Amino acid sequence: MLGKELEAFEEEFASYVGTKYAVGLASGLDALWLAFRVLGIGKGDEVIVQGNTYIASVMGITINSATPIFVEPDQYYQIDVDEIEKKITDKTKAILAVHLYGQAANMTRIKALCEKYNLKLVEDCAQSHGACHGGQMTGSFGDFGCFSFYPSKNMGAFGDAGAITTNDPELARMMKIYRNYGSEKRYYNMVVGANSRLDELQAGLLRVKLTHMEDITEERERLANNYNEKIDNSHVIKPMVLEGSTSVWHQYVLRVPDVRNYQDREGISTRDFFKKYLEDNGVGTIIHYPIPPHLSEAYLYLGIEKGILPKTEQYANEVISLPMYNGMTQEEQDYVIDTINSFCD
Repeated sequence: MLGKELEAFEEEFASYVGTKYAVGLASGLDALWLAFRVLGIGKGDEVIVQGNTYIASVMGITINSATPIFVEPDQYYQIDVDEIEKKITDKTKAILAVHLYGQAANMTRIKALCEKYNLKLVEDCAQSHGACHGGQMTGSFGDFGCFSFYPSKNMGAFGDAGAITTNDPELARMMKIYRNYGSEKRYYNMVVGANSRLDELQAGLLRVKLTHMEDITEERERLANNYNEKIDNSHVIKPMVLEGSTSVWHQYVLRVPDVRNYQDREGISTRDFFKKYLEDNGVGTIIHYPIPPHLSEAYLYLGIEKGILPKTEQYANEVISLPMYNGMTQEEQDYVIDTINSFCD
C-alpha cells in the first residue's frame, strides 16, 4: 500500500539525508538492483565495486546482468580510491561506493572520478545512516543512494525495508514506477517492474526512528570511543576513520592477523582461535564477512581465482565484529574489553 505515512517518511528522510527525493522500497537489495535497472546498466556493462563488501552489493549489479569489477579495500575497509582508475575501461558505466561498517568512503575523490570519466555513481548506504564525508551525508553524493532498514541496521524497521535517495526528479519518478509493477497509472504498465513497496506500518515506525537518529548515533560513537580507548592487546588491530569522514559504527571491526600457527593446537587461524576464546568466555562475535563475493559459489562463473584480490582475502581471514548495539551497558562493554585484553596466544 502506498499511502500518506510513506509519503511523509519519504519527504522527511530526503530532508535528513540532504536530497530532494526519497523513494521507499521493500528492501535494501531492491534499492540496489533497481538503481542500476533505472540507470539502464545491464549486459556488457561493468560496475566497479570493492572486493570486501557484502554480497548484496554485488547482487545489485549482477541481477541486471552487468559485470562487477572488484577493487581492493584500503586501511579503512573502504574501496581503495588509488586503485579505481586502473580498473576503468570503455565498458565501465558506474562506480558503486559502499560505506562499509558505517564509515563514509572518500566521496570527494570517487565523485571526481565519476565526473572525469562520465560514470554513474551509486552509493550503498545500507550500513551508513547518518555518516558524512566533508560534512555531507552519505546517500547525497551519487545518482542514487541505496538504504536498507533491516532490523539490525542503525535505523531499523520491523522487517525488510529500504529506500533510495536522489536529487534527480526523473530518476525518482522512474523508481516509483519500477517499484509498483512498472506502473505510474493503475493498470497501465510502462516497464516490467517489481513489487517493492514500503508499507505504511514500516514507514510509520521509520518516521519515529528518524527522530532518534542523532541519539542513536551518539550512543554508538560513545561505545566505539570506549573500545578505541580501552582495548589494549597487541594481537588485535583497531579500526581507523578516514580524515574528513565520520562513522556511525554500524559494526566495530577488529582485525586479528596470524601471529603464530595454531595448526598443532586447534587447527584454526589466530582470528578463529580468538573468536572461540571470546565465545568460551560469553562474548558473542560475528565475522563480516568470511567469504569474499568473488570466492563465493554464486560467482564462480566470474572466473576470479583465489589470490587475485589478496588484501580482500586477507581481511576476510582477519576481521571480527565485536558486540555493538544501542542499549549496551558500561558493565557489558567493560567485560568485553577486559576479556579481549586478557587474550594471549
